[in-house]
Amino acid sequence: MSGYNPTIPLFDLNYGQEEEEAMLRVLRSKWLTMGPETEALEIEFAEFCGVKHAIALSNCTTALHLANLAAGIKNDDEVICPSLSFVATSNSILYAGGKPVFADIKSLNDWTISPRDIERKISDRTKAIIVMHYGGFACDMDEIMRIAARHSLFVIEDAAHAPGATYKDKRLGALGDISCFSFFSNKNISTGEGGMICTNSDEYAQKIRLMRSHGMTSLTLDRHKGHAYSYDVVCLGYNYRIDEIHAALARVQLKKLYDGNNLRLKAAGIYKKGLSKIDQITIPFAGKADQTNYHIFPILLDKSVNRNDLMTYLRQNGIQTSIHYPPIHQFSFFKNFNFKHELPLTEYVGEHELTLPMYPGITGCQQDSVINFLLKYFKK
Repeated sequence: MSGYNPTIPLFDLNYGQEEEEAMLRVLRSKWLTMGPETEALEIEFAEFCGVKHAIALSNCTTALHLANLAAGIKNDDEVICPSLSFVATSNSILYAGGKPVFADIKSLNDWTISPRDIERKISDRTKAIIVMHYGGFACDMDEIMRIAARHSLFVIEDAAHAPGATYKDKRLGALGDISCFSFFSNKNISTGEGGMICTNSDEYAQKIRLMRSHGMTSLTLDRHKGHAYSYDVVCLGYNYRIDEIHAALARVQLKKLYDGNNLRLKAAGIYKKGLSKIDQITIPFAGKADQTNYHIFPILLDKSVNRNDLMTYLRQNGIQTSIHYPPIHQFSFFKNFNFKHELPLTEYVGEHELTLPMYPGITGCQQDSVINFLLKYFKK
């Protein structure tokens, strides 16, 4: 339906006057390409995550592409990754010339990639593992890093969902060799487009900074300041730069992240209490809520529930929902790859998952409305 405007949207921006002032600050500076806002964001984000290097980029997909290139993925190298993720996770492997090999999730309670299935999928062509911290819930990083060390594999964290979430009191994004974050509109740090790569490796950081901007040895800002007069091109690079407006917005959003994540955690508690009365709904990740950022609020529907019918009912009552995610290996394009996919848990979740509205500004009244409409539906 064109012009659909839900009473309770799936997500909403946590924006105010601070974001307006940040944009005006950039416009008044008359410097729109990578400059002081980008430099400040990278310093602040690296400090926040507890890593040596943070490199701002145009979006998380470009971050994942550069992460694969930094890992040396090429020529049909295999990279093990989840299928229960956004398609950019696996696309980035293909961009680099590698092949995605999909691993199943741990269980119907824990939808992160299974270390056991990772180990089963390792071959003599495997070069890396990409983990995705689904919904801000951490993968089993201790076991995954042990597997990677045994087999000399590179680990990339797809931390698109994970800003501010932790694993054993360490920030997600500070655990693998390289991590990638998203600042897309619906993310916990929201700038419309934008992303970040984090790493503790000086070597990887240098490669990524070069590839981010056409492989050039100096940037426009360097030449503007008189630090350089020309440049060399030393590798194949890309135009994956962030701009100053998005960087300025990200700086404001980073300052709001702690409070925003706490509001999400509070909202999750309301949902859990209200939905506990509905037998046809299971809430995943039991026992893992204390360290997540609740990027989304996923539920698992009983197999007897017609998901499309429920989504239509909620939509008709002004409530927007979504699905996270249709499994990647079931998309038409990925069926062209000759991998034997045995992902029963992923496929079950893909068929029965439903995402409810979740954002810092959601009110208790709005959540009560969601819960009450669900109660009414299942009473029928």
